[in-house]
Amino acid sequence: MSEAEARGYNDMQDHLAALDAAGLLTTIDAPINKDSELSPLVRWQFRGGIPEAERKAFLFTNVTDASNRVYELPVITGALAGNAAIYSIGMGVPVDEIGACWAKAIASPIAPIEVASANCQEVVFGESELTSGHGLDALPVPVSTPGYDSAPYLTATACVTRDPDTGIQNLGTYRGGLKAPNRIGLKLFMNLGQGGTAHWEKYRARGEAMPIAMVIGCPPPIAYCGPQKLPKGVDEMGVAGAIAGAPMLVSRARTSDLMIPADAEIVVEGLIDPNHFEPEGPFGESHGYINLEEYNFVLQVTAITRKKNAIFTSIISQVTPSESSVIKRVAYEPLFLNHLRDQLGIKSIVRVGMHEPLTNLRKVVVIQFSRGTARTEIWRGMYGAMSFQEPVGKYLIAVDEDIDPNNLDAVFWAMSYRANLAEDCELIRHRPLGHGPKTGATEDGTLVIDATLKADMAPVALPKREYMENAREIWERLGLPPLKPEVPWHGYELGDWSDEWDKLAERAASGDWIANGERSHQQRRVGVIPNTDVRKVPKG
Repeated sequence: MSEAEARGYNDMQDHLAALDAAGLLTTIDAPINKDSELSPLVRWQFRGGIPEAERKAFLFTNVTDASNRVYELPVITGALAGNAAIYSIGMGVPVDEIGACWAKAIASPIAPIEVASANCQEVVFGESELTSGHGLDALPVPVSTPGYDSAPYLTATACVTRDPDTGIQNLGTYRGGLKAPNRIGLKLFMNLGQGGTAHWEKYRARGEAMPIAMVIGCPPPIAYCGPQKLPKGVDEMGVAGAIAGAPMLVSRARTSDLMIPADAEIVVEGLIDPNHFEPEGPFGESHGYINLEEYNFVLQVTAITRKKNAIFTSIISQVTPSESSVIKRVAYEPLFLNHLRDQLGIKSIVRVGMHEPLTNLRKVVVIQFSRGTARTEIWRGMYGAMSFQEPVGKYLIAVDEDIDPNNLDAVFWAMSYRANLAEDCELIRHRPLGHGPKTGATEDGTLVIDATLKADMAPVALPKREYMENAREIWERLGLPPLKPEVPWHGYELGDWSDEWDKLAERAASGDWIANGERSHQQRRVGVIPNTDVRKVPKG
């Protein structure tokens, strides 16, 4: 029996083996400079026009730095969510079951089990050893945005903190800029209500430093819980166990009472100063802009532990699409759908789409409704979406089933012809800013647009499906360039059409247009106002 079978879930290295077996892992053995080459190289698969399905995880086995140092540990990036298929393998369920898996896991967590011996503590460097070549400088931490970032940054973190009053732990994904072999500049967002921030406030009130463990390369279910927005007071280790279908194995940290994933690759333990802060940044943030230098938290490292054969995990973030946005999108969209359809009971909602490229999911949300949904239900759904997670939904747009939320051309099409802005638009003021670059504003708003059909409309002006399909066969027979159909690629009815007009069209397509001319001649009228609907002209 393998270790993965014994524990009931994959650790990061088991996950990489699964990605390799699925053809989703690219291994680079050539020397790659972590400070100037690694992140730009992987970035090209997000900015180089490569379809999401063709993105892969990258494993770098020969990592160097700007001073030509060669690192002992390899680096993996893109392994958590280079695309939805990678995320699906990490979750252990097909892509279309991810939402249900999250909902079930949140509702029925499985408590972790403590073990005495942890794989992540096979190698231990105590506080006195961190400045003698075994500290943060010994880790192959990439520079994420060369040319702008001020330091190598820990990015793919699952940061463990604990509420000193309740004892409940929290997992959060926080960035950490390297300052010294034993010091990190830590970014906790004070305005986003992160669990670690709330814990620090309590420690500060006590005048105590807050213990923290920055876990790097943990089992995927734990890694996915870090950036997820879960209810306060929920121990994410239990949710991770429910995702995996087996309790997570945890062990006590070496320098605190925090319980850490026993199968993690690397753990950086430390204390966050309750009173002192120092400049941190600039750093390329996940909203797609550089977060400029500002005062932030100081983490004093107390120990670094790892597996003997550890792999350092990094994540591609910054301008979206990115690995961090895929992690959010694949989980957030079904969670919003579950909330609106199953919790609020708005059964007519078909899909929730969160726009990813450049906007980073939170700003543009498109909700797809079934045709004929009552206007009151459409607006109830949009109000429900904007209240589910405060910072989500700066632009909130309702569309019909024939409009693909991921196709902004189609969304703008609906907004242009199906929304009367005098009646179908509302600006909700005094909304939180959410995650984004600093602009000097203190609050924002939400623009809500109902771009669904309010009445029957004429068909979409493209050839009917059977004619387009026939033409595609001819196209392919002629050896013309491969087609990638874009919706809409054929015409379809939207309610305002008749059998009589169908007959006219059939005659025209069969070459019998003269018969249509004879019909129209028979309906000639005197004094009819041009552009008047023929159905509104009295016969006789």
